[in-house]
Amino acid sequence: MKEMERLLERGNAFLNTRIPIISGAMTWISDEHLVKAVNAAGAFGVLAGGNMPTTELERKIRTLKNTEDRFGVNLITIAPNYAEHLEMLCSQEVSHVIFAGSFPKASEIDRAKKSGAKVMCFSSTVQIADRMKSYGADAIILEGSEAGGHIGPVATSVLIQEFLFDVKEVPIFIAGGIVSGRMVVHLLLMGACGVQMGTRFVASEECTASQEFKEAFISAQSKDAIVTPKFDSALPVIPVRALKNKGMVNFAKLQLELLKKLERDEIDKSTAQYEVEKYWVGSLRRAVHEGDVEFGSLMAGQSVGLVRDILPVKKIVERIWSEMEDELKKIREILQ
Repeated sequence: MKEMERLLERGNAFLNTRIPIISGAMTWISDEHLVKAVNAAGAFGVLAGGNMPTTELERKIRTLKNTEDRFGVNLITIAPNYAEHLEMLCSQEVSHVIFAGSFPKASEIDRAKKSGAKVMCFSSTVQIADRMKSYGADAIILEGSEAGGHIGPVATSVLIQEFLFDVKEVPIFIAGGIVSGRMVVHLLLMGACGVQMGTRFVASEECTASQEFKEAFISAQSKDAIVTPKFDSALPVIPVRALKNKGMVNFAKLQLELLKKLERDEIDKSTAQYEVEKYWVGSLRRAVHEGDVEFGSLMAGQSVGLVRDILPVKKIVERIWSEMEDELKKIREILQ
C-alpha cells in the first residue's frame, strides 16, 4: 500500500528499519539477545544500560556491533554509573543513544551527537518535550503514564494533543499502552513517526526473563498494573507502574521507614532516594532472573492486559504488521 509506505517513511528513515517500532529498553530484560531478535524482525532493538558495570555494557555493545549496523543504547541519567556510561558510549560510535530516567543536560546531548549518534530523549510532559527539543534532541519519545516502570504524570492521549499535533520539526515516537497494530496505524495517522513497545516484547521467546515473569504478564489484567504511592514530598520518588504483589506492599513500607529516618535526621534526602532506586533494581532482578514474582518487581504497562501469548519476536512483529494492514483497509473503506 502506498499509504502505508508514506506513513512509515519518516520513522523508518530515522531508525533504519522496515517497521518503526522501538523495543523499549527494560533493565535486566533488554539484552543483546532481544536486540538482535527485534532487529532481525525489521524493528528497532534497544540495549538497556541500567546501572550495569561500564565494562560489561561496553562488552555488550561491542558484541552487537559485530553483527548489527544499527541499534539503540538506553542510558539512565539517574543511575550511579551514568557518567561513566556516557563517556564510554561516546567512544563506541553507536547509531542511536536514548536518554531516559530524567532529562539530560544540553551538553550531554551534544556530546552524544558529536560521537555520530542520533539522540532520542524521553518526555513525560510537554514541558520536558519542549526542553529536550531546545537542547538539540534528534527525536522525542513521548511516553504516557500507561507505560511500565518509571513513569510520568500525564496520559498518552493527552500528551498527543499537547505536543504531537503541533510539532513537526523532530520525529516523535509514542510510548505507553501500545500493543496492537491497529493502534500503531492510528498514531501514525495522527503524526507519530513510530511507536515504542516494552511490555509486548517481554512475552517473547527470545526474551531471557524467567518463565514465571512472563507468565505473570500473560495472566494479568490491565487493572493489575498499578502505580506506586507517594506518601510525602519530603521523599520525592518517581512513580513506578508494576503488577500488584507483595513487592509493591514492601515498597510502601520502605517509603514509610525512610520518611521516619528523614524526620529523625538519620539519613539525608539523596541517601533516601538512593535506597529507593536500590530497592527497585534488586527487586526487578529477582523477578526477572530468579522468578520471584511474589516479592520481586513486575514492572509492566497497562497494555499487559492485551498480552495473551508468548511468541517469537518475528511472529509478534508480523502480527502487528498484519493488524496495521487490516486497519488501514478499514479506514480507507470508511473514507470512501
